[in-house]
Amino acid sequence: MGKQLISIFFIFSLLYQGILFAEKSAPEVRQITPPKLDSLHLGKRILCHRPMREGTPRMSIGHEGGKLIAHNYGFGGSGWTLGPGAAQYVVNLLSDEMKKMSLTQSEPIAVVGAGVLGLFSALDLVTKGFKNVTIYAEAFENLTSHNAGGLLAPVSMSNVPKVQPLIDRIGVEAYRFYKSVIEGKHIFLKDGVRLVPTYFENRKDSGLEPYVTAGVMKPAKNVILDFGNGTKRSMVAYDDGIFMNTANLMQDLHNILKGKVKFIKRKITSLNEITQNVIINCTGKGAGQLVNDSKMVSVQGHLIMLKDQNPKDIDYMLLVYFDKAKTKAGFNVERSFYIFPKQLLGSKPVDIGVIGGTFIEGAGASTPNEEEFGIMVQGAKDFYGIK
Repeated sequence: MGKQLISIFFIFSLLYQGILFAEKSAPEVRQITPPKLDSLHLGKRILCHRPMREGTPRMSIGHEGGKLIAHNYGFGGSGWTLGPGAAQYVVNLLSDEMKKMSLTQSEPIAVVGAGVLGLFSALDLVTKGFKNVTIYAEAFENLTSHNAGGLLAPVSMSNVPKVQPLIDRIGVEAYRFYKSVIEGKHIFLKDGVRLVPTYFENRKDSGLEPYVTAGVMKPAKNVILDFGNGTKRSMVAYDDGIFMNTANLMQDLHNILKGKVKFIKRKITSLNEITQNVIINCTGKGAGQLVNDSKMVSVQGHLIMLKDQNPKDIDYMLLVYFDKAKTKAGFNVERSFYIFPKQLLGSKPVDIGVIGGTFIEGAGASTPNEEEFGIMVQGAKDFYGIK
């Protein structure tokens, strides 16, 4: 009888431990209210063209025509993700070369391009003590950098394997920069960057695992997103994902740099037009013509701003990949769905959220692929289970 009681106790003990293990290992269920995606809640449509360089972004220095030129462009959809780290990397290369040439920090320096890479490069120059910086650009408003979504994730790039470790290191430094902004250690306004939960279908798609390995991000969690309508999705969550309110940050960068650098509105068609002998080229898609870079391509994207939403319902970021197909115009398209709590400058608090997106390599302004907006909205509805 004693042995039977011991056996029964042992069995119940194993069952109890199994229940505890199952409870600990079961994915967390998170309730998420889907955004309103009917036509009354869809706002401005945005067509953007991300400047991507095949093989690797260009981050290098060289001597051309008697000038010292640094290049910092070609990041595709990862300009904001990598911008601060890329600026630090390129400016460090430039600074080391200037020291070899016995050039001081008073040497006139031209930054060509006023997108995120140009402004971050100028900011890093000023932060490091350079005193004579001029930014040349054809335009300073409504650039791709203003309209970009703002998810920190290395996406829409075409990197060869040998450069990926460098890209990862630059991304880690950029994450540290944004984290310092959130912690109030930088001169940005604090509401320009914040931590929000970020969801992907798997860890590989996120591109963020090197950030976890480096110790700047916490490990992802397996979660179930429950949309309250019978649809549930298994995802991975990075709860310390970073959202950049890109339109606000572009304005902040301009405000910070005012009085510290010169802004000249001028289209540069040749680097020889520039009087400064030290140049940082951040022209993005314009680099194809400016420096005859045949590796530069445009990656078209489609975004729709949301309106009349509950801000609490869009306090997260999410990216899932769909299918690869052909547009009506015959372009290869990689379809995805993402959502961020982005707002345009001057928007009402309820006019919050942006959905995307598409990655169409080689499509330009003359081939807008307008049908992709409708396909994108339907993909978002299918993901959330919205009838």
